[in-house]
Amino acid sequence: MPKANKTTATSASVEAHLAAIADPIRRHDCRRLAAILTEVSGEPATMWGSSIIGFGSRHYKYDSGHEGDTALVGFASRAAGLTLYLTLDFAEHEDSLVRLGKHKLGKGCLYIKRLSDVDESVLTGLLAESVDAARGLSR
Repeated sequence: MPKANKTTATSASVEAHLAAIADPIRRHDCRRLAAILTEVSGEPATMWGSSIIGFGSRHYKYDSGHEGDTALVGFASRAAGLTLYLTLDFAEHEDSLVRLGKHKLGKGCLYIKRLSDVDESVLTGLLAESVDAARGLSR
């Protein structure tokens, strides 16, 4: 029997989650990021698990047979900064990443400390590209 996904959409309040972020700058950054993601995805913010704010959803299936549903795009406020969950081949976006500003990359994740560390217009473009990639579209 396949394992169920740990992180699923919930009915928890996104606003309550954002309001509980102690650092006022981080709270502001998260609210701004939520507004950007709502705009680029056309989807409302939804809590996925207890800490991820996701926008829209998509179904995936791996070659292994594992499948499930996940957010089109999402982010979480973590101790070290903001983690953005994207569907991008980062190698195809090197020019944008060079222009983005201070960040780190992981497998499918973009890490930033503060929105003030990055160029918001470049970030918005990457987020829009990620939403399109998750939907199977190309720009």
